Amino acid sequence: MANGIASVSRSDLSSRRQTLLRQRRLRLVVIIWQILAVGGLAGTLLWAITQPIWLITKQEQLSVEGNQLLSDRAILSLIPLEYPQSLWKIKPQVLAKNLESHGPIARAKISRQLFPLSLKIEITERRPVAITQLKSKVGAGNSQKMGWLDAEGNWIPLESFSALERTQSLPTLKVIGFTEQYRKYWHLLYQSLSLSPVKVFEINWQDPGNLILTTELGIVHLGQYSSRFSEQLNVLDQMRELPNKIDARRIAYIDLKNPEYPLIQLPNKSRGIKIQSN
Repeated sequence: MANGIASVSRSDLSSRRQTLLRQRRLRLVVIIWQILAVGGLAGTLLWAITQPIWLITKQEQLSVEGNQLLSDRAILSLIPLEYPQSLWKIKPQVLAKNLESHGPIARAKISRQLFPLSLKIEITERRPVAITQLKSKVGAGNSQKMGWLDAEGNWIPLESFSALERTQSLPTLKVIGFTEQYRKYWHLLYQSLSLSPVKVFEINWQDPGNLILTTELGIVHLGQYSSRFSEQLNVLDQMRELPNKIDARRIAYIDLKNPEYPLIQLPNKSRGIKIQSN
């Protein structure tokens, strides 16, 4: 009886071992086939993407959207792309970051397009609101660079809009004496200017203690730029009848350093004349 049980157990164990071996071999075969299938698919994809049908061969395969001031040609000239170039080797994020490093472009997005094969370039431009001469930093000499300012105070090289192919007009507002230290004030200052009905042609910031405006009502001295700038502009707007009361040729400048006590400075006079705003 014991011999029978031992015989059956040995036979059963042998059968189980063979079954396990077959299962292991089967799993190994499946794994090998999976590796071969994945490798074959990867090879096929690699072969496919290297075919000429995926090549960007000319600049005409790049489309530009969102530009209003800059021409398509001007934007495309800023993209360092050699032809022919595989669509899959092009790095859209790198190209977009390169575009954003140029003054006229605030944001850029580049995406691959399969049908038709192309690159789509979407940009947001910095819109110039004034022309200025940016002073070099201390220690860099007295050189100055002409350029544009946008509403946020970002400086844009002058040549960026020197060859416009569109009919957009550029700003005529001129800023003198603009430096990096004034950038933090520019946004609020320009916002107040744009909301004021008084036309301003020039901003002279050469003297930090006296901001001077050239306006349709004449030259205006405001003193050091402060949070009262909007109030000063409002007082100036209330003085629109001034040319009807005083000959403009007799006015050296309007003094609004204290908007509650506006003065008219006459030529060759040491003291100003107080005026009443309407």
